[in-house]
Amino acid sequence: MKASLSDVFAPKLFSSMKGYNKERFMTDLMAGIIVGIVAIPLAIAFGIASGVGPTEGLLTAIIAGFLVSFFGGTKVQIGGPTGAFIVIIYGIIQQYGLSGLTIATIMAGVLLIFMGLFHLGSVIKFVPYPVIVGFTGGIALTIFSTQMNDLFGLGIEKVPANFIQKWICYFQNFDHINFWALGVGVMSLLLIIFTPKFSKKIPGSLVAIVVMTVVCYVLKAYCGVDSIQTIGDLYELPQGVPAPHLPEMQLAEDESFFQLVRTLFPAAFTIAMLGAIESLLSAMVADGVIGDKHDSNTELIGQGIANVVVPFFGGIPATGAIARTMTNINNGGRTPIAGIIHAIVLLLVLLFLGQLVGYIPMPCLAGVLIIVSYNMSGWRSFVSLSKAPKSDFSVLVVTFVLTVIFDLTVAIEIGLLLAVLLFMRRVNESSIIRVFHDEIDPGENLDVTVHEEKLHIPDGVGVYEIDGPYFFGIANKFDEIMSEVAEAPKVRVIRMRKVPFIDSTGLHNLENLCVQSQRANIKVVLSGVNKHVRSMLLKAKFDALIGEENICSNINEALEKAGSYVKE
Repeated sequence: MKASLSDVFAPKLFSSMKGYNKERFMTDLMAGIIVGIVAIPLAIAFGIASGVGPTEGLLTAIIAGFLVSFFGGTKVQIGGPTGAFIVIIYGIIQQYGLSGLTIATIMAGVLLIFMGLFHLGSVIKFVPYPVIVGFTGGIALTIFSTQMNDLFGLGIEKVPANFIQKWICYFQNFDHINFWALGVGVMSLLLIIFTPKFSKKIPGSLVAIVVMTVVCYVLKAYCGVDSIQTIGDLYELPQGVPAPHLPEMQLAEDESFFQLVRTLFPAAFTIAMLGAIESLLSAMVADGVIGDKHDSNTELIGQGIANVVVPFFGGIPATGAIARTMTNINNGGRTPIAGIIHAIVLLLVLLFLGQLVGYIPMPCLAGVLIIVSYNMSGWRSFVSLSKAPKSDFSVLVVTFVLTVIFDLTVAIEIGLLLAVLLFMRRVNESSIIRVFHDEIDPGENLDVTVHEEKLHIPDGVGVYEIDGPYFFGIANKFDEIMSEVAEAPKVRVIRMRKVPFIDSTGLHNLENLCVQSQRANIKVVLSGVNKHVRSMLLKAKFDALIGEENICSNINEALEKAGSYVKE
């Protein structure tokens, strides 16, 4: 049966419209308005911290927010720029410029679409938890470190991108602290921290921005304090939604477009992987709260469409935002209509309040991002994982350090590689090979008592039991044990009742054993082969090599067959 597009792409918006009524619309409307208000300071802060500007941050939240809700695979997901992308975007701009970021984002969008089309949504969920905690914590520390210049008002025009060099630069310039800026930043932090104690509905970041913007305006207009930098001092203010345009290609003289694409592919892959992981994690958290089940492949396609479209308007990479998604849920949002309304609220802010953005003080935005980095840090997860097996904690620490010192691409690659190697080691250690000489107890290694007599092993027969997957890790161990047997038997019974699968290395190893045994006039009988392993053996022509009658379904049959060979 051929799979149709609807099998992998079925936006939740359309299924949510069945039975939709006025009451549901009113709750979605309220949730959308509140989430839109919450997203205003975050979109602006993420845009500026990423190295673009407030307009680009707002545009990303508007366009991606609409497209993720319209095409996505969850009912309540809110899409937009997130803190996790700040480090990646900033690094790409530093190395390849805005045109490089545009191309990398479009490439990432295409990768996300293909991930969804090829049913890779469920595979992304298997990224190990220590790797996720490690790179998320590393990103949080990196975001925190980027805000020191604005928080302390140091006035450094070009802050180094490298983490260590960045802090060296800060310490060299700490004698230039602007205490007015520091005061604004500290007050912003206090407002964000304490606002939830008085109001759960109004976000602390919005309160901090409104209050401190007014305070800074008064200080500048009536007290002569003009040393506090605002967004308007550094960036071009929002002027509405720009017309879509093709990205500008800035190629070197000896560089082709395909060479540029190849150069940007690692960055695009990182954007796609991080976007996939963050959006699907957000979707899983949302499922647990609202009792729904998201469509991971549709969600990836929806995220991909958003990231393909956004760059044509000058936007930056986007994904599902956990904090805004939870805000949506907590305020009654239950369908993608709430996410679409959130995008409309942001559009109205861009169109009619864009000029007011210029009055927002930079130290206040630094305070907003410091709280974002704290919430991202997951320090409680660090503490809990420190009590986990050392291998898991090692993966966490390595991923964290590599994210901070090098970059996210290296961290994810090496973190995943370490996790896979440690997993293989654990599987290898848990796989056991037993050698039986005289008799076999049927009840051994079972969790129930079996009232059966022990099975007698005929003279001249050796029984070897493989307990665990027969893959390349265990294959060498099996070879070593076989070579340690002092006297070769006339018949080798290989018991495979606890072998769930066998890979190509295991097949090759088993084939070599059979060939060598035949050369030494030793018969090989396989016992307890399950259906999956049996089909693999038949595909590899083991029935022709040892005879199909020697691939037995249980140990009784195998021992009987082995006994007949001994008597011959």
